[in-house]
Amino acid sequence: MVTADDVREVGLALPRTYEFFTGGRYKLKVRQIVYVGFSRDETRMGFGYPRDARDGLIADDPDTFFLPPPRDLRYQWVCAHLDRLGAEEMRELVTDAWRMCTPRMLHDLPELPAPAAAAWAAMDAGEWSDLRPLLHPYLRFTDGALSLRGRTQVLDHLRSHPTPRPPTAVDVRDGQVYRWMR
Repeated sequence: MVTADDVREVGLALPRTYEFFTGGRYKLKVRQIVYVGFSRDETRMGFGYPRDARDGLIADDPDTFFLPPPRDLRYQWVCAHLDRLGAEEMRELVTDAWRMCTPRMLHDLPELPAPAAAAWAAMDAGEWSDLRPLLHPYLRFTDGALSLRGRTQVLDHLRSHPTPRPPTAVDVRDGQVYRWMR
């Protein structure tokens, strides 16, 4: 059984996501775009889903999925009963909804090992104190022709340059990003 807190944990781990409270409901957003919203009692959630595929999703499992109220049918949106979702299915639905409102360059981040998305999100936000513990002291950072070694050298470079594109591959050691490749 999935809860709203489980959904929050997945959503808030995705880059550029923040939680917003309005109208008595919590929502997960990227910039101004809502991609997950909860009912007031947090037993149901609405989420971004392609309009042309939602009828098929609902037909496959009408006990779990349902259409939003008529006023919201114009949006790419479907609703679900949280207690009917499995953890893996919920993770997939939330991640796909997030992908609908983020640049394509970010779409592969959730598939990389755990610290990669958090590290890139900290870089993107310029939160250097949050980034430091996610990087291995002997980090090997490759971004095109640029090749740096060592966490301190990489942090110095990142502070004075625009945020790099997300990695295409990472290696993780001791729970930290050891190799960052793009």
